[in-house]
Amino acid sequence: MTADVSFGRLDDDDYPAYTMGRAAEMLGTTQGFLRAIGEARLITPLRSEGGHRRYSRYQLRIAARARELVDHGTPIEAACRIIILEDQLEEAQRINAEYRRTASRHTAGT
Repeated sequence: MTADVSFGRLDDDDYPAYTMGRAAEMLGTTQGFLRAIGEARLITPLRSEGGHRRYSRYQLRIAARARELVDHGTPIEAACRIIILEDQLEEAQRINAEYRRTASRHTAGT
C-alpha cells in the first residue's frame, strides 16, 4: 500500500490506525483494559502483519464508552454487555424507522 493510499484511509472510521499503546494513551486507560474488553468480545482489534493489535476510531469510541461505565463503578463484563445491548437497540430502532418510512410510502400511494 502506498503512502497516499494509507493517508487517505485515515478518514475511514474502520481503518485500524492506532496501536494498542497509542489507543490506551488516547483513552487515558491501560493496555490491560483494552485487552479485557477484547476478551469480553466488545471489540476485536485487527492484527498487524507482526501480530500487534490495531484499533480503529470506531473501536476507540466503543472503548471510551466502556471506560466511562467502568469509571462509574460498572463491572467491565456488565459494561460490555450494556454497550452491546445499546448497539442492538439502536440498530433495531433504525430498522423500525426504515420499516415505518417504507410502510408510510406504500399506504400514501394507495
